[in-house]
Amino acid sequence: MKQITTHTAGTNLVTLDALHRWAEEGWLRRLDSAMASFMQELDPSASVALLVSTAMLVQMEGRGHTCLPLRLLVTQPDEMLAWPPAAQQELAALWRTLPTTLEEWIRDLSASHLVRITGVDENEDHDHGQPLVLSGTPAEPLLYLRRYWLHEYKVAQQIKTRTTTSQHVDESLAREWLARLFTDAAGTDKADQMDWQKMACAVALRSGLTVITGGPGTGKTYTAARLLALLFAMHADPQRLRVGLAAPTGKAAARLRQSIDFSLQDLNKRLGDELDLEAFTKRIGAAKTLHSLLGARPDTRHFIFNANHQLDVDILIVDEASMIHLEMMSALLQALPAGAKLILLGDKDQLASVEAGAVLGDLCRDALYGCYDAETVRYARDVAGLTLPAAFTSGIAAATALAQQTVMLRESRRFGGLIGQLALAVNASNTERVASLFENDTSSVLHASCSPTNKIVLDLAVRGREGASACYADYLRLMNARPPEAKTDADSHAIWAKSVLTAFERFRILCVVHEGEWGTQELNRGVQQALANAGLLNPNGEWFAGRAIMVTRNDAQLGVSNGDVGVALPAPDGNSTLRVYFLVGDKLRSVGVSRLPHVETAFAMTVHKCQGSEFLHTALVLPQGGAKLMTRELVYTGITRASANFTLIEAQAGLLHAAITQQSLRASGLGLQLSSN
Repeated sequence: MKQITTHTAGTNLVTLDALHRWAEEGWLRRLDSAMASFMQELDPSASVALLVSTAMLVQMEGRGHTCLPLRLLVTQPDEMLAWPPAAQQELAALWRTLPTTLEEWIRDLSASHLVRITGVDENEDHDHGQPLVLSGTPAEPLLYLRRYWLHEYKVAQQIKTRTTTSQHVDESLAREWLARLFTDAAGTDKADQMDWQKMACAVALRSGLTVITGGPGTGKTYTAARLLALLFAMHADPQRLRVGLAAPTGKAAARLRQSIDFSLQDLNKRLGDELDLEAFTKRIGAAKTLHSLLGARPDTRHFIFNANHQLDVDILIVDEASMIHLEMMSALLQALPAGAKLILLGDKDQLASVEAGAVLGDLCRDALYGCYDAETVRYARDVAGLTLPAAFTSGIAAATALAQQTVMLRESRRFGGLIGQLALAVNASNTERVASLFENDTSSVLHASCSPTNKIVLDLAVRGREGASACYADYLRLMNARPPEAKTDADSHAIWAKSVLTAFERFRILCVVHEGEWGTQELNRGVQQALANAGLLNPNGEWFAGRAIMVTRNDAQLGVSNGDVGVALPAPDGNSTLRVYFLVGDKLRSVGVSRLPHVETAFAMTVHKCQGSEFLHTALVLPQGGAKLMTRELVYTGITRASANFTLIEAQAGLLHAAITQQSLRASGLGLQLSSN
């Protein structure tokens, strides 16, 4: 047993006092400093480096990172933590008491029985359930909480297995069906062009995992529908083919099912009797949230479906994969049978999940460049009739199995318009182009305002703006004009309720933060009062007709999921009973207001909560004091929620410029694990 010196104990107490004081100042969370104290209890001889790195690791996890890059912690702690100037002085003072080299930090961490060593040392420790894992490489060591290292390891192993285990493809039959499915309405096969949608369908045949990424309007779900038709056509017993559809949120799941149905119906009309896609479509189950698909258990992180009790599917299509955090991806892959196909759809440039991990971004790191090897070039030519451009085969020396199963869709039907051009300029951090688009737009598709108060946002919510009239007045006018027959007749009431909900989905205010004048809480109060002042809303008590809400907790019994948005409306009972109505695809459902304790008003929502949604007119609010949260990915995601009009409101000039020049980077070792043998 290690001897504990008085000097070590005294130094550790000073360090812990500093960490607790930083938590009081708000530079750390209480959880961060408490975890360092817990490590001291488990190992009284723990080094100061271990205590400090533990606190910083837990804070990083809270900010969405899955690990702590030790090189950055040692050499650039001020940059990595981005604390205020007052904190930087104390940070520098503490750092003078710590080891000065990366090698010394690794030595101090490795000395503790609380740390498992893997990847950074030839003499790796065995797994004894240590709470911390030191992994990565000697040059780029990464410190993990055990749970996140295990999730990352399991995800990497599953992906490598699924992408390296080939599945037999009848190439002649595949080429025949691909030609049929990708012949346009005029009967022209686009074989002389690089059809990335066709490429995605072709490569999905040969492996258990395919990643299809692309921006809005690039046809991800259109491609998925054709892939389903292709798999149906080529299956030995298509009537037994089991298909699952899922997404992180209920709205995204409903949109996925709606898009798949529409595309398959259109394809069925064109193919006629060649495939009975109508019957196939009916056999596809309802799209589910990932929590529902896996069978979430109340008050636990575990699911009904897991490695020992797997899902009953042959094909699983998951949309909005950018929103899937590391732990959820680990659970999903464990629950998927080895022989099943997983198709991940998502926009790699959108915001990652609010929880730890940026899995889709890690999986799509080669997507822009293709990095296709000689076999994929041959396969694309012989099976899909496609000649891969040389630019996408230049990375074959570093080609990975995952890269061969990743396809980026590059042509968008929406990105030709002003909103699309703005999104592309933001994605490229082209500040001059962004400014030019706002200044030169004469069609009022794009609009930017700068105001020191949020009154401009409230006016927009009530009246819209010139060239973009969609606002919250739209749904409230319909609500207040309820036809007499809708008060008692269920069918008339359903038609009316659907029209109100559809009108509500025309406009949305997107925020970066919850608190402050420009946060969701204050703006929701302000919008509610502004609508009341305009005579459109009568907010009497907690629940009232017209209250827009978002569910904040999954409830399987009620059939609602975290993120579901609905509106409180009178029920068709002749009285004034209020129920919250939700529109899922084209289906209406409702829940009594007394059964929904976990909700919040939803006139203004965070950008994160709006992923997977689309609105006619979107207003993005950039607040003062939210610099660390405002990034290129956040602005891009906000812009791409708009289908017709986009309005930007800055609390002060220069916030947009600052945001799009700041990229959201999350520390992760998943890419390293995927590229290792």
